[in-house]
Order: sequence, then C-alpha cells, then structure tokens
Amino acid sequence: MTTPQHLSYVLRLADNALILGQRNSEWCSHGPVLEEDIALANISLDLIGQARLLYSHAATLDEQLNGTKKTEDEYAYFRTEREFANYTIAELPHIGPLAGTAKADRDYAVTIVRNFLYSALMAHVWTALQSSTDEHLTAIASKSIKETRYHLHHASDWLIRLGDGTDESHRRAQAALDYLMPYTHEFFSSDAVEAAIAAEGIGPLTADLEAAWREDVEATLEEATLKTPEQANHITTGKHGEHSEHMGFLLAELQSLARQHPGARW
Repeated sequence: MTTPQHLSYVLRLADNALILGQRNSEWCSHGPVLEEDIALANISLDLIGQARLLYSHAATLDEQLNGTKKTEDEYAYFRTEREFANYTIAELPHIGPLAGTAKADRDYAVTIVRNFLYSALMAHVWTALQSSTDEHLTAIASKSIKETRYHLHHASDWLIRLGDGTDESHRRAQAALDYLMPYTHEFFSSDAVEAAIAAEGIGPLTADLEAAWREDVEATLEEATLKTPEQANHITTGKHGEHSEHMGFLLAELQSLARQHPGARW
C-alpha cells in the first residue's frame, strides 16, 4: 500500500536531482574550458533525467494515494518553494565563501566540491535502492548508479587536481570544502519519512551510510592534500521545505517560462 512517506521520499530524491541539475546547468557556455562546459552539461542532463524518472514515479504514487493525476512538469514547475524537499547544499550558488558579493564570478572549486560530496552520497544511496521493495525505484537506481559513478569520478579527479595543484587552486578547494562540508550533516539527519521507508524496505536510512560515505570522502581528500573540516553542529533543513535565501531565485529562473505560458506546447 502506498503511504505519504513513500511519496515524500521519492519526491526528495527527485528534487535533489532537479535542483542540482539546474545549478550545474548554469555553467553551460561558461565552463573554464570547453571540455568541462560539455561535461557539466552532460552531468546536468543526467541529473534532470533522473528527476524526470522519479517525478513520473511520484505521479503514479500520488494517484494511488490521493486519486489525482499529475505530470512531471507539475512537480517541477508549479510547486512553491516550501513544497520542494531538496538538500540545502544543492541550491547554493557557485560563488562560495571567497566571493565579495552575490554577483561575484562563479567559483569552479565550489561546483566540484559540491558534486563530489553529493555524488559520494548518492553512489551509496543508489546502490542500496537496487534492493528496494519498490520495483520502480530499483529500475531507476540501476540506471542512475552508472551515471552517478561517472559524476563521482569526474568530481574526484578534479578535486585531486585542484587540491594537489597550485597554491591558489589548493586554497580555493580547501575554502570550498570548509564552506560546504557543514551542509552535509543534512544528508544524515534521519526523520519520520526515512524511518518509515527503511522499515518497509523501500530505501536506506542515510545515517547508516554515513560511515562508508565518510571513508570514501576522506580517502579522496587525503589524495587531494585537503584537510577534513571540523564537525559543525548546525543542520540545514532544505529537505523539510525550509530553504536558504537562494532557493527562490533559482526557482524563479527554473519555473518562469512554464508559469508565463501554462500548458504551452512546442
């Protein structure tokens, strides 16, 4: 039987993929080199493709639960900020801690570190979901794990280059890591939704994945000659619909065309 927690969990997965895909797409035509411009565009397309599969699955669950028929576009374009349940780290701009103003140039180190931390988590999540009691999630996970391994390889390779590169690249990579690592506590803060889906065998408790995630992260950081930041106590609340000030601006860009021309086809 479909439960509200099951639907919420699938939407969380979808929202994370969509919002991070939207952020990475901002590098399109702005990449530091042409190869990276193409690489990040492909990563964005992978993430948005994952979101589409998950939103379609959510629509099926929503109909079973509430009797309402929705499309993937409705979830992406016509929900409000507080209805999105993505991690706060996914919505942050690329400017990072070294920026003087909100309109500063993008910092590629922030992009790489975020993709690394998120992909390292999702490699474990998708692996666990391949054994889900939800057959649709299992199928999505089997496709997504292949993409995520590439995302992780790409981000890890660049993180090592930046961290073990010049003094300037090392400084920027360390600053980005110090800035973003505290946001990862949200990954592992369990709640009623995760407890319910874990009890039903639908998905893992991310708290149970933390030790393996941390081991992977620290191994790469050691190779990159970067220091693991000290633990922080604050836990962000994006997955509960309480977002940073950046989320509204991101959604305005993401949703504006669909909202101006609802139902349009081309």
